[in-house]
This record gives sequence, structure tokens and C-alpha cells, in this order.
Amino acid sequence: MKTGFSDTFAKTQTRFFRFLADKFFARRYSHRAVVLETIAGVPGMVAGMWIHLKSLRQMRTGYGPMIRELLAEAENERMHLMFFIEIARPNIAERWLILAAQAIFWNYYFVLYVCAPKTAHLMVHYFEEEAVKSYTSYLQLVESGAVQNVPAPALAIEYYDLPPNARLSDLIQCVREDEMHHSTVNARFANIEEAGHSRRELYPTSVSDCKVLALQARTTPEKAEG
Repeated sequence: MKTGFSDTFAKTQTRFFRFLADKFFARRYSHRAVVLETIAGVPGMVAGMWIHLKSLRQMRTGYGPMIRELLAEAENERMHLMFFIEIARPNIAERWLILAAQAIFWNYYFVLYVCAPKTAHLMVHYFEEEAVKSYTSYLQLVESGAVQNVPAPALAIEYYDLPPNARLSDLIQCVREDEMHHSTVNARFANIEEAGHSRRELYPTSVSDCKVLALQARTTPEKAEG
């Protein structure tokens, strides 16, 4: 992936949002996760919706696997939010912050994705890299005893098929693996945009091929409703 304006812009935006997260939440990682996962659930939904509408407008097949990949990402991030809400128990001020952050970021990312999809995917790639670092730091605090290693929420245990005695540290590791996957996927989508290929060329239209790609695209088993 070549460096250029898109890469510089994406990194700058990531540093800006990282600064805000550090400013507001510092090392309160559970509360940080609640707000950031609310935002993290936006890009996949926005991109998936836009590509879905593009497929309808063009009346062409071949977009299904990419749409499913992006919507699976959004759903996965939504579930992360459900897990950490049970742990952090956000107060009224944090809930208002969540509403404001989501409203602002949804419109911002929609405009960015329509105008510059490569840059949008790059930004999510770097967002997810920062998320991996944050969850690694969170895990270190839990394992060192600085943060209590509370039982994992029942919803998370069901979703990830964890043992009944799973703890917060187990949940963090699962969530971190999800974020690694999202980072890789969005880097791949950014490379696709950079190469100048159309999505129709990249995604096969046969039913069998689409089923294979859709299966590969799933981030985690859909074992729990939330």
C-alpha cells in the first residue's frame, strides 16, 4: 500500500481521535471501549449500506460478499459495545457523549466514504490498529491486577462460546482478535481501491463462489442476539 495523501489523512484523523480518547478516558479502558465501540460500529454499516445501494442502482450482482463482510463488521462491533456496557455501566454524561459522537461520526464517515472510499478504509484500518493497542494495554492492566478480572458477561460467553467461568481477560483477547481481523480486511479494501479495480471484477458472481466468500467474511459465529 503506497503512502500518499490518503494515508497521511487517515493517520492524522486516527491520531486526532486517539488524542480525544486519551483526553476523555485516559486509562479507564472499559468506559473508553463503550464510546469507541459505538463509533466503531458505524463504518461497516455506512460502507455496507452504500455498496448495497450502488448494487441496486447499477442492477448488478457481485457485491454480496463485500456487503456481508462490512455488515458483519458492524454487527461484531455492536456486540462489543453490548459486552462492555455490562462491565462499565456508563453514566448519563457518557450516554450523551455516545449519542453525540455517533451522530457526528456517522455523517462525517458517510461523506468521506462516498468521496474517498480508499481513504475511509485506510482510516478504519488505522483505527483498528489503535484498538488492538488499547485492548493490549487493557489486558495488561487486568493481568497485572490493576483492574479487577471480573467474570465475562453471559452474552459474551454465549457469543464467543467461552467456558462458563470465562473472565474479563478472556473477553478482551477475543475482542482484540476481532479488531485485528477488521484491520486486515480494511487494509485489503484500501489496496483494492488503490489498484483501481472495480468491485465487480473483484467479487465473483457465481452462487457457489459468493457462498465461499461470505463464509470467509464472517468475523465470528452468530451465536447470540443482542
